[in-house]
Amino acid sequence: MGYKTILTVLSRPTQISLLDDAETLATREDAHLDILCLGVDLSQAGYYFPGGTPYAFQEALDAAMEDAEALEQKVRDHLASASDLRWSVDTAVVQMGGVTSLVGVKARFSDLTVLSRPYAEDAPGEAETVIEAALFEGGCPVLVLPKPGVPAQPPRRILVAWNQSTEALAAVRRALPMLQAADNVEITIVNPRGGGPEGTDPGSALTRMLTACTFCASSQVRACAASSARMAASRGIRPASSTASTPWCLTCPKPAWPMPYADSTPASGCSSTSDMPSASAM
Repeated sequence: MGYKTILTVLSRPTQISLLDDAETLATREDAHLDILCLGVDLSQAGYYFPGGTPYAFQEALDAAMEDAEALEQKVRDHLASASDLRWSVDTAVVQMGGVTSLVGVKARFSDLTVLSRPYAEDAPGEAETVIEAALFEGGCPVLVLPKPGVPAQPPRRILVAWNQSTEALAAVRRALPMLQAADNVEITIVNPRGGGPEGTDPGSALTRMLTACTFCASSQVRACAASSARMAASRGIRPASSTASTPWCLTCPKPAWPMPYADSTPASGCSSTSDMPSASAM
């Protein structure tokens, strides 16, 4: 089971490139693409003269409605020729205080949310709020794209940042669709704690799980940590070479429910890749 429902959130016409990337990913995964077009009322009223409050609020909401409707029409025109894509678009107008709950509800029923960097030069002011809403309010893995251009093929080399935490394990389990398609999976541990749950072999339990997992049977799993050399040598696994910083980041919130076992159908996920997404858990 892969990612069958993919969500992306747009609030500015300049984010059409994000729509192109979400379309590419949804087509590759044979998934349904949900697009949420937001008209955000950014007005922060400090005070108004007596009798002016209703007019000021109504004017701000009307402007946000016009922006949302124009963005929806642009999305429909852009996807009109996408015959091999299943998609739907919703439009909503919210004030900044309502973005969290609205995006959270949409993300809660999605397998993956695709968004752009919140701190880019052309990022809208509500981008950070949208990402945090999908992660923490919606409990959905989020794939953050730093620049336009999603490869047509899934990632072949995947880097998993592992710190033996519940969040990291949730990220790995939810990333099983990506791990299944990869050729190489590298587990990286930075400054491992000797007294951790895995003792003197940090990453060994995760390596065994991924190696034995039917979804990753065709992948080569390698662990890289100073204290895992003995484990790697005994299993014939070469230590992973140092990996440069990766351009994408797929993050996942801490799960509020028990995660499935490795041999069960995987939930949608998050992980990191070295030639495509970079994986971590928040």
